[in-house]
Amino acid sequence: MSPPWQLDFYRRPLKNTDAHSLWELLLCTPDMDFSYAETCPQPKADAMWLRHQLKQAIHRAGYRPNALHVFRPQTQTLGEVACRELDIPVVPKRDVATLKQWLRQRAAWYPNLKTYTGETYSPFAIERSTPIPLPDNLWGETWRFAGLSNADLLRFQYESIPIRSVPKELLPLEIGLASTVLIPGVVIDGGRRAMGLAQWLASEQPAFLKYMAGQPDGLILEAGLCDRFVLTTFEDADVRVAAHVFEQRKATAKGLHFLLIRPDDSGMTYSGLWLLQESPDTQIG
Repeated sequence: MSPPWQLDFYRRPLKNTDAHSLWELLLCTPDMDFSYAETCPQPKADAMWLRHQLKQAIHRAGYRPNALHVFRPQTQTLGEVACRELDIPVVPKRDVATLKQWLRQRAAWYPNLKTYTGETYSPFAIERSTPIPLPDNLWGETWRFAGLSNADLLRFQYESIPIRSVPKELLPLEIGLASTVLIPGVVIDGGRRAMGLAQWLASEQPAFLKYMAGQPDGLILEAGLCDRFVLTTFEDADVRVAAHVFEQRKATAKGLHFLLIRPDDSGMTYSGLWLLQESPDTQIG
């Protein structure tokens, strides 16, 4: 099977001789075995131009990718239109490490924009949306911070869990974690709402969980390419301490953590499981 390509098509902090902003297309494989780059002035930056360049890249590579991974919502929109007649799925994916490293390298070649414009350029920043509360009809009955051993996590591979997202590349041994490192996470006992909550989460594509201090404190779910949800808020001092421990353990575990949905606290049945990782490549800048 041909590999996926990572794709970015977006405006850069550069202008051509006609004072038009330049857009840049970058395509690469995760291992950088193939790469393709082109620029165009903003008036020509549309799905038709992108489709033509994708055809050129396919011709140069000698094969058609099995998917295009994008981390920017604007790129996803243009890519989906461009790929309608190419039969290539466009997949939203925050973790496109190779592409983001390439963007960092190319950004180092740009002029010192802060000197001239007073602005700092971030090569893959996306406008952050304000976190919105989780709908009341989805939230479970109780929740808690928790931890799993590597053995516990592997055991879940054999459990009957209707909705599950445990990417092989995120397993502790795959990312170089010692078997003794505790994987932190959040367990939600959803009662009769457990399956509905799990289905909603699956549709939103969880990226990672993060504790946010405030008045009150909150547990934030980052999802999709740039969506943010307030799963719950709290003011209890003991829960705040547990939230800090969760973040500390997450740092020790290289950002790895989990979200587990179950109908009750019996530990006998489960509705949904997600293995997540917060890293610079899953953040949105």
